[in-house]
Amino acid sequence: MRTRLNVYFPPALAKQVDELAIRRRISRSAIIEAAVASYLSPDGSDRMEAAFARRLDRLTRQVQRLERNTGLTTEALALFVRFWFSVTPPLPDEDHAAAKVKGRKRYEGFVETLGRRFASGKSLLNEIPEDVWPKTESAYPEPLYDGSN
Repeated sequence: MRTRLNVYFPPALAKQVDELAIRRRISRSAIIEAAVASYLSPDGSDRMEAAFARRLDRLTRQVQRLERNTGLTTEALALFVRFWFSVTPPLPDEDHAAAKVKGRKRYEGFVETLGRRFASGKSLLNEIPEDVWPKTESAYPEPLYDGSN
């Protein structure tokens, strides 16, 4: 036996229930019954909490990867700059114009090579195994280059 209940919905919500009933080919009563049962289910909040926990875990892993990648990129750039400063002698003033032209050509070649590499899906971050990067709280472990070489 079933008990009849009269409920009132805002017009927009009633329209959504009607559209769902038509799409699923079930009665409006069945939709309302399922919604109320789900709302009153004792494990409903547990399921929602578990879904939130899974999503938060996934977001945490994504943030950890971003921290790792940002830290690695920063260290790679710092390593290059330190090395470049340590091995590149200063230029005489008369060679600056030629060096700018040569630098511009090298930069264009660099950008072209970077574009090809990026388009091919290759990446420095993919070449470095996870176990090489230390598992620390910080994304910035000790510098990879200490200037002693």
